[in-house]
Amino acid sequence: MLSRPVTDLRVAMVWVLIVAFAATGLSQQRRLASPQLNEDAIRADIKFLSSDLLEGRGTGARGGEIAANYIAARMEALGLKGAGAQGSFFQPVSLVGVKADPNTKLIVSGRNGKESFKFADEYVAFTGAQTDEVDVDADLVFVGYGINAPEQRWNDYKGQPSDYRGKMLVMLVNDPPATSDEPNLFGGKALTYYGRWTYKYEEAARRGAAGVILLHTDQSAGYPWSVVRTSNGSWRFDIARTSNDIPFLKVRSWVTDETARAIMKLAGQDLADLRARAASRDFQSVALNLKARINLKSELKRVEAPNVAGILPGRDPKLRDEYVIYSAHWDHLGVGAPDKTGDTIYNGAVDNASGVASVLAIAEALAKLPAAQRPRRSSLFLFPTAEEQGLIGAEWYSRHPLVPVEKTAADVNLDSMNVLGRTNDFIPLGAERSSLKAVVEAVARERGMRVSSDARPEQGSFYRSDHFPFAKVGVPSISLKEGNDYVGRSKEWGEEQFRAYNTAHYHQPSDEYSDSWDFRGMLQEAEIAMAIGRRIADMDQLPKFNPGDEFAKQK
Repeated sequence: MLSRPVTDLRVAMVWVLIVAFAATGLSQQRRLASPQLNEDAIRADIKFLSSDLLEGRGTGARGGEIAANYIAARMEALGLKGAGAQGSFFQPVSLVGVKADPNTKLIVSGRNGKESFKFADEYVAFTGAQTDEVDVDADLVFVGYGINAPEQRWNDYKGQPSDYRGKMLVMLVNDPPATSDEPNLFGGKALTYYGRWTYKYEEAARRGAAGVILLHTDQSAGYPWSVVRTSNGSWRFDIARTSNDIPFLKVRSWVTDETARAIMKLAGQDLADLRARAASRDFQSVALNLKARINLKSELKRVEAPNVAGILPGRDPKLRDEYVIYSAHWDHLGVGAPDKTGDTIYNGAVDNASGVASVLAIAEALAKLPAAQRPRRSSLFLFPTAEEQGLIGAEWYSRHPLVPVEKTAADVNLDSMNVLGRTNDFIPLGAERSSLKAVVEAVARERGMRVSSDARPEQGSFYRSDHFPFAKVGVPSISLKEGNDYVGRSKEWGEEQFRAYNTAHYHQPSDEYSDSWDFRGMLQEAEIAMAIGRRIADMDQLPKFNPGDEFAKQK
């Protein structure tokens, strides 16, 4: 699919113009970050990647294919080497996509009556069966938080395997809350991987469940129902299974808080009481004496949507076979449900055309260095696919690495860059887990900046972007975020801006490029990422996870 040229004349013309603009610069605007970073190229890349022409860069869609080809062309123009097979810039990722019929009803019935729930407004669902139809008629069982964590002495799956096999498991989002007696239970305020929806689906599948119903609230998920709706209302992708032995769920679903209350009313249960009971180690699963029926028909397609990767060789003959990875996912949500203005294109300008453009700018800056000044280790610039589908491209890479995992020094990930202006601090998510902490602290000191901790640990951001699959296989990794202390702004301003974006624009068609963006913040953040990567590349020893960290023994 990726070997054929893009033949649309408009696309070809825009492509040529954008590459030319990025190479030559649109103006001589003042650079307020490192002069090595090309602001004009960053701006041009974002404008093109988030344009309506690319239709939201959907995984497996034509716009996504154009985006992948564009990124590869940009790297080839910089003189980078393709990291894939036979020097290709593409690493095909085998995916199966499903798009649920929006007319599908979720029907829940019991002794107290029957309710029918509407797709998108009251629930969303998609199948993990990788087939175009599944029919489920199963008992509902409330399993609290759906967690089995031996190190926390926590198990919501007490009882017999038959209690869960073939059932629809109803569960809460997030971790159990910490208490005054155990303030650090499940990380305290910070969300652990056990609280992520991906873990909950995985654990339920291992139990042989037919499906999962996650109970959404804005507070527990960290985002409004509109995000759940748009993220699950169109195409959903999984890595294509090669074995029937891999467990899967026939139905993966979310319901609104109002729907959850209606279901519990049918069961004769009080949702608040169930939540309180689920917050204890003594919790026992509750058979709700209800049946859930869903006949889920889906469009089905199989695609090879690529990761895109290029290499800049290091200067040190002894270290150039070791790599620092800079990553930024190229995909977004494609075309989906219209917003209130009728817009159906989810452009993903901040998320994550901005990250792609920034990593390309880092690649350009390093490639233009004199050979004697290039990093000692090699740099690998990785643009994963299908991040919005659950970090799938990065997960695929971690299972099928283009360079050996044991020779991968670190991953520096960029996802949704700072478009609001310069800050006095920055947040390197995950740095405290490894010797990368000393690296980022040194970079901060050089710039007179502070290293801040995650301002919203309850959202579990460490587990929500493409550096996480690298950490799981033992590669010290960070995802770089701007701080909240904006130059010339009040202490509260940054948090107010985050909430405004998260509520109105995150995973919405309105995430579009704007001339009002303050590129000084993006340049600052990209320059910090490059400085961190260069320090790692020039270290004598590879970074390591701290002894005792959950990822320390994976490599």
